[in-house]
Amino acid sequence: MASPSLHHLHQNPFINKKSRDIGRHERPGLTSVSSILTFSTTTETCISSRKVESLNAVKQLHAQIVKMGDNLNSECLAEKLIHLYLKFGDFRSAAFVFFLGFLGLVNFSRPLRSLVEEFDGAGSTIFNLLVIFSELHRKGAVFDGRNLSVVIKICAESGDLWLGKEIHALLVKKGLDLDVHLKCALMSFYGNCWGVEFADQVFEEMPSPTIFLWNEAISVNLRSGLFAKALHFFREMQFSFVKANSFTTVKIIQVCGKLRALGEGKQIHGYVLRSALESNLLICNSLVNMYAKNSKLESARIVFDLIEKPTTASWNCIVYGYAINGFLAEARKLFQEMELSEAKPDVITWNSLLSGYLLHESSEKVLVILQKMQSAGFKPNSSSIATVLQAISDLGLLVSGKEVHGYVIRNGLEHDVYVGTSLIDMYLKCSSLSGAQAAFDYMKNKNVFAWNSIITGYAFNGHFDEAFKHLEQMKQEGINPDMVTWNGLVSGYSLRGHSNEAVALIRQMKTLGVEPNVVSWTALISGCCQTGNYKDSFRFFGYMVLEGIKPNSTTTSTLLRACAGMSLLQKGEEIHCLTIRNCTFEDPVVATSLIDMYCKSGSLKKALDIFRKCQKKGVASWNSMIMGLAIHGRGKEAISLFNEMCDAGIKPDSITFTAVLSGCKHSGLIDDGWKYFDSMAKDFNMMPTLEHYSCMVDLLGRCGYLDEAWDFIQQMPLEADAGTWGALLGACRIHKNLELAEIASKHLFKLEPYNSANYILMMNLYANANRWENVENLRDLMDAKSVNNRPGWSWIQIDEKIHVFSAVGKPHRDIGEIYYELYQLVSKIKKLGYVPDTSCVLQKTSEDEKLNTLLSHTEKLAITYGLIKKETSSPVRVISNTRVCTDCHTAAKHISEVSGREIFLKDRVRFHHFSNGKCSCNDYW
Repeated sequence: MASPSLHHLHQNPFINKKSRDIGRHERPGLTSVSSILTFSTTTETCISSRKVESLNAVKQLHAQIVKMGDNLNSECLAEKLIHLYLKFGDFRSAAFVFFLGFLGLVNFSRPLRSLVEEFDGAGSTIFNLLVIFSELHRKGAVFDGRNLSVVIKICAESGDLWLGKEIHALLVKKGLDLDVHLKCALMSFYGNCWGVEFADQVFEEMPSPTIFLWNEAISVNLRSGLFAKALHFFREMQFSFVKANSFTTVKIIQVCGKLRALGEGKQIHGYVLRSALESNLLICNSLVNMYAKNSKLESARIVFDLIEKPTTASWNCIVYGYAINGFLAEARKLFQEMELSEAKPDVITWNSLLSGYLLHESSEKVLVILQKMQSAGFKPNSSSIATVLQAISDLGLLVSGKEVHGYVIRNGLEHDVYVGTSLIDMYLKCSSLSGAQAAFDYMKNKNVFAWNSIITGYAFNGHFDEAFKHLEQMKQEGINPDMVTWNGLVSGYSLRGHSNEAVALIRQMKTLGVEPNVVSWTALISGCCQTGNYKDSFRFFGYMVLEGIKPNSTTTSTLLRACAGMSLLQKGEEIHCLTIRNCTFEDPVVATSLIDMYCKSGSLKKALDIFRKCQKKGVASWNSMIMGLAIHGRGKEAISLFNEMCDAGIKPDSITFTAVLSGCKHSGLIDDGWKYFDSMAKDFNMMPTLEHYSCMVDLLGRCGYLDEAWDFIQQMPLEADAGTWGALLGACRIHKNLELAEIASKHLFKLEPYNSANYILMMNLYANANRWENVENLRDLMDAKSVNNRPGWSWIQIDEKIHVFSAVGKPHRDIGEIYYELYQLVSKIKKLGYVPDTSCVLQKTSEDEKLNTLLSHTEKLAITYGLIKKETSSPVRVISNTRVCTDCHTAAKHISEVSGREIFLKDRVRFHHFSNGKCSCNDYW
């Protein structure tokens, strides 16, 4: 629909004759559309007490008011007339009263937006209101600058681009364009409808901007999310010697909090002190909030303590600050102090605690806080519900999510966009696509976030047809897909292993005029990494660089995870250099990824060095370092670091205890294992998960306490999973306990019928016991179930190339040279006492054939090739996909002694560091 035009406005200049000649006969009952409506107190009483039951009654009442109209003007009566006309469907008369009565009053207190929304919800639109305004102009109605500023604001609300521009042109012609209030209205209009740069241009046209214009310039940029630019305007304002009022100061302090601009925030704090504004409560509250968001709680507390009479808002700022920064004990203490003060906690206070527990402690605690909140008589609002739904999503508690959904419906929150989007997200994370679709369908006002959630949900679950179907519906609803929409689809394809389709979608985005950004490419790279397609991660990173996209901290941390997954130390070091060049090295997520990469690539020394240099160590950083020590067999050091973590005030989580217990099981620390397992519930109020139980079974079994491990499984409060039975089976292989192994394997064959590793372990046990018939039976069972036996392989990186040695397939091109060198090495290590362990060959063959088979083990071939090709000063690093056998382990120890070289071998379970004839595992693996 075209905008209402003002082209007649310039042909019909304002006239001074009484406007009762305008449209006198156009609307019965509205005797004079341009009469200045004057209303008396008596009339107000009359209209308040009189029951109006029809449109004719409204018109009669209006006529009566006009006849009596020579006393004080009344905003209340104008509003009531508008309301009555709208109630009985006479939009036109309501609009006449609005423009010729309501806007003619000198002062009106009701927010304009709420009155305009009343028109918008009365079976018509704001656009029709502007049509009537244009009609009145054409007929010569006189509107002053103040009236026009209101109309410009309505244009901004409705998004009427051209009418607002025409009014601007009119103002210039009439010489009203320098009016401050009109300028502010124009800046707001251009900021909403045309872009911030147009609003800034209006501002620049003013030779000496007043405080109102400076405020509007800052506000327009804030509304557009241009916080840095708003801060720039504030600085320019100071240089222009215009003193900021409290409103502007509060807004700009809030910007410093959002931008984490501590330096600028301190400068504005100084300005507040110099301007003697420190007694202003709103400014003080904003300062508390700003310091809290910059993690400067000491400064926040100083400002708070200087407030003479803190209000509820003041307390909320300080409680939120401590909660959101993870100081939950202090937040609870402040909450208790608040309860004893004059200002009592409200829903916002409780919401602060909910957010803090969600971010820093546990999702379970969020549900406990919610119960306490309701017990205290507070009704959760949309913000509370959104936080609780996120906690439920993290826990995967679909039943609890449905209960909260019921509460949402009973309390009329189902149409809240924020709550609706959180419900969709909860159902998706709890793997209930039908629930997500139902919640989405029930939403009345679906915004782009709601559409993005449902489209991404279908994409992540592999339902791409449904995802694109919703994409088309989204467009039909008049909502354009944004970058998040496309990135969600890219991520979905990548996570489902369809990386080629994801790349094609990125190319398609370009043809549609949407330029893929760093998030698009990182979504692709991350999806490949999560599905184990590490090579593709690096390949697509190369494409990203060729496109001129600079990687961010998320990109580099994802690439580091890919390096860790493949134990690519050299590539990891290159990414490390990239983080230094891009200044993302100090990012806590990047630092944690670096620690993890170096640990899993066999460079524990570098990992420890980065860990010690890291300034902001979160629980994830501690967990990565403790687990790194664990997989390298340094259990005592892992425990020591755990204790250091607790002394530093960092609360351990479930992953921390998995890392500590892993350290115990890899080092045989059975007493320490029991100690920390028991302390989970006793000292940290944390219930052990199946992963923790599996660690204890592994620890007991490795140490030879197989009966205790069996009893432990029987007494577990949780049903044992494949990880638990796998730990028992692995321990049975070490100690050759066939009876318990058969029990464990039966469970594993049911839980993981296609996992070849379980069958191979049992075949090893049967072979050691010379039960070859059972070996053949298991082979037949694997064939019957079409279980593929994954071949063993080892690889080593020489310069830029990866050399793979596999038990099957084509041999390495230098295999002749490798075997020649290996024979020489075996001859040397035999002189040191090496005796080949033919029990590691699980085939019914002669001893000579077994000896030849031992020589062909991929670990030996890779180590030998490393000794040939790598410089004598550099260590040899080999990665294997199977658990190292006893013979290869013994041989590697002797080879490290005769060659004088360090050998790092990462098998399926852990790292082995061979040096001078010894291994870091102390032969306990």
